[in-house]
Order: sequence, then structure tokens, then C-alpha cells
Amino acid sequence: MPKSFLLMLSLFCCSIVFSQNSISLKGKVIDKNSKIPLESVTVYLTSKIDSTVVDYTITNKMGFFDLKLKKTNKPLVLKISYVSYNDFKEDVSNLNSDKDFGTIELEEAIKNLDEVVVKSETPPIRIKKDTLEFNASSFKVGADANVEALLKQLPGVDISPEGKITVNGKEVNNILVNGKPFFGKDGKIATQNLPADIIDKVQVVDTKTKSEEISGEGASSEDKTINLTIQEDKNKGFFGKIMAGRGSDRRYESSLLLNYFKGERKISVLASSNNINSVGFSMNEIFDNMGGGRNTSMYYNDDGRFGINGMTFGGGNGITKSNLVGVNYQDQWFKKLDNTTSYYFSNAENENINRTQSTNLLPTGTTLTNSNSISSSISNGHNLNTDFEIKLDSTATIYVSPKFTKNLSKSRFSRDRITTDENLNELNRSNSDDYREIENSNFETEVSYSKRFKKKSRGMTVNLNFESKDQRTFNNTNSATLFADTTPDDIRQQNSFEREKQNDLRFEVRFGEPLTDSLRLSLTSEIKFNNRRESLNTFDFDAIANDYSDFNDLQSNSIRSDQFTYFPSTGLIIGKNKTNGRINFGPEFVNFKAKSDYLGVSTDLNKNYIFPKVKGYISHRIGKSKSIYANYNYEVSVPSASQLLPVENLSNPLNTIVGNENLDPTKRHSMYFGFNNYDYASRSGYYIYSGFNASKDAVVSSTVFDSNFKSITTYENVDRSFSSYFGGNWNKSFKKEKRTLRLSTGISFDYNVNQGLTNAVLFESRQLQINPRVNLTWSIDELITIAPSYRYSFSKTKYDNYVIDKADNFTHNAKIEITSYFPKKLVIGNDFGYTYNSNIAGGFRKDFYLWNTSIGYNFFNDQLLAKVKVYDLLNQNLNTRRTITPTAIIDSENTVLRRYVMFSLTYKIEKFGGKKKNDNMMFFED
Repeated sequence: MPKSFLLMLSLFCCSIVFSQNSISLKGKVIDKNSKIPLESVTVYLTSKIDSTVVDYTITNKMGFFDLKLKKTNKPLVLKISYVSYNDFKEDVSNLNSDKDFGTIELEEAIKNLDEVVVKSETPPIRIKKDTLEFNASSFKVGADANVEALLKQLPGVDISPEGKITVNGKEVNNILVNGKPFFGKDGKIATQNLPADIIDKVQVVDTKTKSEEISGEGASSEDKTINLTIQEDKNKGFFGKIMAGRGSDRRYESSLLLNYFKGERKISVLASSNNINSVGFSMNEIFDNMGGGRNTSMYYNDDGRFGINGMTFGGGNGITKSNLVGVNYQDQWFKKLDNTTSYYFSNAENENINRTQSTNLLPTGTTLTNSNSISSSISNGHNLNTDFEIKLDSTATIYVSPKFTKNLSKSRFSRDRITTDENLNELNRSNSDDYREIENSNFETEVSYSKRFKKKSRGMTVNLNFESKDQRTFNNTNSATLFADTTPDDIRQQNSFEREKQNDLRFEVRFGEPLTDSLRLSLTSEIKFNNRRESLNTFDFDAIANDYSDFNDLQSNSIRSDQFTYFPSTGLIIGKNKTNGRINFGPEFVNFKAKSDYLGVSTDLNKNYIFPKVKGYISHRIGKSKSIYANYNYEVSVPSASQLLPVENLSNPLNTIVGNENLDPTKRHSMYFGFNNYDYASRSGYYIYSGFNASKDAVVSSTVFDSNFKSITTYENVDRSFSSYFGGNWNKSFKKEKRTLRLSTGISFDYNVNQGLTNAVLFESRQLQINPRVNLTWSIDELITIAPSYRYSFSKTKYDNYVIDKADNFTHNAKIEITSYFPKKLVIGNDFGYTYNSNIAGGFRKDFYLWNTSIGYNFFNDQLLAKVKVYDLLNQNLNTRRTITPTAIIDSENTVLRRYVMFSLTYKIEKFGGKKKNDNMMFFED
């Protein structure tokens, strides 16, 4: 019998059991005077003994509610609350059968407040005009749970294995604490480290730019912001965690986060050190900083790098030892002046061994490249962010946010590589040993000024953005590239000094004039200036002088470019109760200047363009639970100076790159559409999205290979470059007494069309990617949580006018996470995953298992937590992947962490208002 049938049969039987043991409380809520049904009224049951929330729902568009619960003889109170209306309460007991409360009339009490509110007791959920608010104490989590555990309990909130948070399908890109950033707007440090029991409310609003926020305009994106408000009695105190661990194979980890809150003033200090590929701030109660499982305190790039708040650690793959120290400061210095400042120092050391096999696709055949490399790197970085918000008066606000970063990295890279033809005849081989130092300095600032005038909806906004980048690179190269035929070999022993400087300035003035109550005329003037300078000086080794003093003019050059853009636009802004949108259109004037000095020849370009430009969006709410969002942009971009100027880039012995001054600008259309529907009464919802990007005269590489697979690359325009995507997700949660079941499923489709030129032959690739997923979480409060998940990824690429017709690949990824809080004081976790990669080349393993396990014990009044953790218990962890591009099929394998045992001890500190932690919370009734 198929396993899927058994699963469906089990769920069906369970549903019959639940239906036989559950009852339904129904009714309709209307306005007493107008008799109009009231939508999104909060209806909830509480215990008459201790006011514990038992369950809740909200009314639909017709005012009906249907609250299902298990039969009970306990005395309860049915409460109904809605903004502007007096509360309704009715005692209920002996609930052993369905009950219909009929029509319930609410009497209006307060006007002009469009929100659900309860004066005596806060309901579990509030639905406002533009804010969704959860009462944190109504959702049960463990005693030592962090904010992320709380978010996972909220209906409609989903957290992916990569740590991406979505609310009703819309991505959360900004997390605040009491309305301010906490170690950056990324918010991962807040969700992973702040204890859930200090949170009062979780508020979800539309993400706005700072300009939109201070001017009062609607949000131009559909992304969401989560604001965590601290309980008033917990907003004054000292709390944090200190953790240290030591393991086998010389593995170690340590983390510290200390917080001092006193009203508007908040000071936090963090530090970490580890050699297990972690930033060090998950403070996960199960696995601390251990990756490869449920740890979502950081992001991972496709190449393996990881980071947090924009800081990147590691060299891309391998094993990284990282150290980090940071300070975050928030305060309201004066009544009209707020400040937030954060500083980080980061250090990372990375080592990696790589093995790669690449099948290179040509119009007439293929070649095969095998390479082995060893790399190591060390980097140090400083990151300082601060912002000030000054309220000049009730109508004017200034926001200033300067940021400064400085990084220095040193790396060594050694590689052996050989390329053969289809008959395994050698074409070329090479070996290299490079040492590189890179110093980066970056300064950027954002200034926004907003002024509202006496006439309603008349306003002016001024935005200034400036960024300055300076990168200096020193590279010592020792390489030998040997060719099979009579082509001269390429032997290099040289030093090169490269510098790239770039300044970007954007100045925008927007003026809004009301045409009607809901429609405004928008007049915008935007100026952008880009200044870029690149220089490369290369010196070969002089054996006689025993120094790198022989100037190599073939590998030295200078490139400069200046681009001035002026975009005056006219537009309309709509701001209705349920509809928000904007469209701007106008001509964009561009002056592009570029100059190169190469081999004693100076080349100058000076081009002027006038392009049409359109950008707009619209957002519309349908009732209380549905919304539609769409945007459209049309713009034209000018090729870069390096793509236009006739400078030969000889840094790669096997590929020479030269510009093409005959390139045309690229014209690009992009469009996005999203539809959201979440029903908080049934705690289920879905989200559908779709979009495309289409380009004409896209700039692509044109490469010509000789018989030794040595190439010359330039750039050409092509007619077709197209990408589209479609996807959706659905989630639903069930709660019956102590048991909770959450189901989430989704699928995404990506379709890309790319053109390119190889050996002067135009080819086209069409790639389809399909990625379905399903996640299930089943838990019994304070006892056990089981969370299985499955993801499938399929990729199929078809080619026209190419040596092959198609290439495809698929991967399976299945995982189950089990957490047990039984027996008391013990916390046991197991994460078991399986990964399968289908068409990876011979000699590379296709699949592996990853099993992480942990057991922890709380003692000393639960202030100390001792753990034993094992990473990769089966010692099978693997880092192999297949990448399919329009010109190659690449299989690679990199160093990974293997099995180790870690012993750790965590000390928890919580002292608020001069008192120790108070465990009294409002929970769902057991």
C-alpha cells in the first residue's frame, strides 16, 4: 500500500476523532444602531478562573464567527471586542454541544478609531487599517524561548530553513525593537537573542523607505516590517546570555550578548569567537551556533559565504574561524532628537580545498577542464552605522544616516588545471600561486527632509544619497600556462597594483499638490552623478635587479568614466482608504564620458542620450484579509566603461577581454504582481506572485577560442534576454488544547532565456527551474516538537544552435527536526537530513546524510544550561554541487566541517526593574 495513502488515511481518521470530540460556537456580530455586520471583530474564550486565553477567531465579512473547540465543563467567558464599541461578555459553561449565540449587537462607544481593541484584556490579535498586531503573551512558548520561537507560533508567519521570515507570504526585510533598529535592520540578532517573555506586542506593518516614513506616504513595496514592543516593566533592566563550548578536533565556540534597557536608552554589547562556520549569535536553545540544521541566525550565499547585517565571513567555502565584537546604542537625547548607533569589528580566517570538473560547451564540441586548488584567507573589518532623526516641528523632519566600513583581507590561492578535448587530448595545462591583499573603504550617507504645508496633502520631500568607495588591490602572481601546440607558453612572475574609486551622488526633490482628497500631482526632479576611476600597474620580475621593477605596459591601463543623469518627472499619487499607488514618467537625460590610457594611446568617449523612463506601483486591499500589489518599471542603462573602451584585460592567461565601443544601451521592462489572502478566522491563507524581466540589446560576452582553448572575449548586444517567475504558498495552523499542527507548502517556477556568442555563432539557452516544498510542524506544548520538511529542485536547460540539445539536474532535500522537553530540565534535539544530487559527474558523491544531535540540562534555577552536541554524527557531510550555465556544466566539491563533539555551558541573566525574572505569563489553556 503506498505510503501517501496511509498518510491520508491516518489524517482522515484523526479528523473523524476530532470531529466527534469537538463543538462549535457560532454567532453574528452587528452594529446595534445601523444593523450592519462588523468584520474582523475579535471573538475569544478565556478561563473564568485565571483569564487564560483558550482560543480565538475573528468575524468574516458578513459578521459571522465559528469558534471550534474541544468539549469542556470548565467555566469560560466568551468575549467580543471591536474598536469604537463596548465589549461584550457572556459566561459559558458545560460546553458539551454546539451553541449558537445568534445575533450579538455591539453598541458604539468611541468614534474614529479603526482598530480592534479590548480595554480590560488585550485580545490575541488585532487587525488595524495598516497594522497587524499580535499579543505575545497569548501564544505559548518555552520558558527560555527566543523571539524566533515566538514568531513561529504566530498564524501566517513562516520562517524558511535559510532564515527568511514571511508574513502571509510577504517577506519581512526589516525588524525593529520599540521602533528602532537593533544591531541593524536585518533583525536576526534580535529574533535569535531577545527572550520571548519580554515582548509585549508583535506588530506587522508595510515596509517604508525613510523618505516615505517621515513624509507619511504609502509604502512603495509589499515587503513587511516587524516591530517588537517591549513590556513596560521589562523595558528597564539588564539581561543577556554568555555561552562557551569546547569540542573535539579542536573545535570551539563562544558567544556573549548583554543588554541594558532603561526607557528610550538601550545599550547592547555582543562578542563571539568560533571555528565552526558561524557568526556566533544564534543562542539557539538546542544547538547554540551549530550550523547545518535549524540555525537561522545568519544568511548563506550560494557560494557558501555567511554573514549577518551585511557583513560577510569566510572565503566562499571551506572552514572559517571568525571573531566579532559589537556595540549597539539607542537613545532619545532630546524630545525632538533620536539616535541609533552600532559598531562592529570582525575577523575571519578561512581555509578550503576545491576540486572542480567543468564541461565547456562550444558550438562544434566540448572541452573538459579539471582543476584542484588550495586557498586560505584572513580578513579584518570595521563597520560603523549611526542615524539621527530630528523633528524640527510638527510639520518638518530631518533624517541623517551616515555609515562607514573598512576591510583588509589577505589571501593565498594555489591551483593546478588541465584542459582536454573530447578525445582527452591535452590542450593546455597551468599552475599558479597567487598572494593578494585587498583594502576596502566605504562611506555612505542618507539625508531626508520632509515638510508638510498648511494645505492638506501638500508637501515637499528632499532626499540626498552619497556613497564613496575606494578599493586598493595588491597581487603577487607566479604562474605557468603551457600549450600543447606551438603557441608560446605564458610564464608570469609579477606584482600588480590596482585601484578602483567610485563616487555616487543622488539628489531628489519631490513636491506633491492635492488635486482631490485622494489624488495628488507629483512633480519630481532627480539628479544622479557617478564618477569612477580605475588604474592597473603591473611589474614583472627582473632577475638581474632581483626585484619587481620591469614595467609591463601590456598589463597596465587607466580607465575613467563620468555619468550625469537628470530625470524630471510628472506623476500621480493615489491615497485612498484601501488603495495606494504612484506612477512617475518623464525623459531621462544622460551624459556619459569615458577615457582610457593604454599602450600610450588615449581613447575618449562622450555620448548623450535621452531615454523614456516609467516607474509605478499600486496596492489595493480587498476587505480585511485580501490584498493585491503590482509594479512596473521601464528604464534604459548605458554599458560600463570597461565594456566600451578598447583596453585589453590580460589578467587571465587563458582569456583576454577587450571592450566594444559600438555597444548600444540596454532597454529593460520589469513587472511584478502579487495576491495575498489570509483568513485569521480559519488561520489559513495563500499567496500567489508572478513577474518578468525583458531586455532588448542586452550586453553579453562574445568569446572566440583557438585550438588550445585560449580565448578572446568582447561584448555584443543581443535581441533576447528574458526571465520570468511564478510561485505561491499556502499555510494553515490547527490548535487543539496542547497540540498544535502547522502545515506550509509552496512552489516556485523560474524560466530564463539567454543568448550568447561563442566562436561568432549565436546560441540560445532556455532554462526552467521548478522548486516545490512542504513543511509540517506538530507539537505538544512543553513536551515535544516534530518538524519534517521536504524540498525538491529541478532544472532543465535546452539549447539552440549548440553542441548539446539539453542538460538537466535535480536535487532532493529531506529533513526532520525533533525537539523534546521531557523529562523536565532536559532539552533534547535531533536534526536529520538527506541530500541527493542527480547528475553530478562521476567521481563526485551524489548523496549524503547529515545528523546533528544535542542534549542539554538546566540547573541552578534554570540560569545554567549544560549541553553535549554532536555535529555530523554519521561523518558523511558533503559539499558538492552542479551548476549549469549557458556555456558550461560545472561540478565542484569543497572542504566541509565533519564530525565533532562539543561541550558547552550557557549562563542566562535576567534582571528587570531591580527584580529577577517573573515567569507569570498569559498562555493558551492546557
